[in-house]
Amino acid sequence: MSKKILIVEDDSDIAAIEKDYLEVSGYEVTISETGSDGMTQALSGNFDLIILDVMLPGMSGFEVCKSIRDKIDIPIMMLTARKSDIDKIKGLGFGADDYIEKPFSPSVLVARVKSQLAQYDRLKGTDKTSANKIMLGNIILESDTRRVFVNDKEIFLPNKEFRLLEFLMTNANIVFSRETLYDRIWGMNSFGNTATVPVHINRLREAVELDPAKPKHLITIWGVGYKFKP
Repeated sequence: MSKKILIVEDDSDIAAIEKDYLEVSGYEVTISETGSDGMTQALSGNFDLIILDVMLPGMSGFEVCKSIRDKIDIPIMMLTARKSDIDKIKGLGFGADDYIEKPFSPSVLVARVKSQLAQYDRLKGTDKTSANKIMLGNIILESDTRRVFVNDKEIFLPNKEFRLLEFLMTNANIVFSRETLYDRIWGMNSFGNTATVPVHINRLREAVELDPAKPKHLITIWGVGYKFKP
C-alpha cells in the first residue's frame, strides 16, 4: 500500500509540482490550500507524512503544526521562503521533524520525504523490540505500547520525543553529547543538524518535568551533553 502524504500549500503551482514528483515516486497525495483546511484534513485523514508551508492564509503553518502535533504522531516537514534560524528553531519547537527552505529542488524534497518516512518506520520497528517498562522517579515508560505516565497521569509524546526519552531512561545517569543523541535517534544519514536535539530536549522537559525551567530528570551537563537523572 502506498504512503499517503498531505501537502498544505497555498501556492497552487508549487503544490502541483510537489504532488507530481511525489506521485511519480509512488506516493498518494492530497492538497490543502489553507491552514484551517489542512488542520482538518490532517486530523481526519490517515496520512503518513505532512508537508506544511509556513506562510498560509488565515492560519500559519506554525499554528497548524502546534495544533496537530499533540494529536497525531507522523513526520511533519515545514517549508519556508525565510532563511532565519529563528523560524527554523520555532518550527522544530512546535514539533516539526524537518525544515526545507524555498526554492528547493523537487527531487531533494522527495529524498527528504523518503528519509523521514524511513526513519519513522525504523523507529517504530525498534519500539517493538524494546523492554516493556521503565520506571524511574515519577516517570513510567512502556516501550511496547508507547505510553508514558508522569505522576500516574498519561501524557502524549511524538515519536522522536518518545525515542529520546526512552534512550535516556534506558541509559540513566550516562551523559550523551548531542551528536551522539542525534546519531542514535535521527540516524547518521538524516538531513538536518544536531541543533534539533536541544529543541526536542526542551519539548520533553515541558512534557515530563514539574518545573521545566528547573529540570530534575533531563539534566544539561554544560559543554558535554545531556543525561537522565532518576
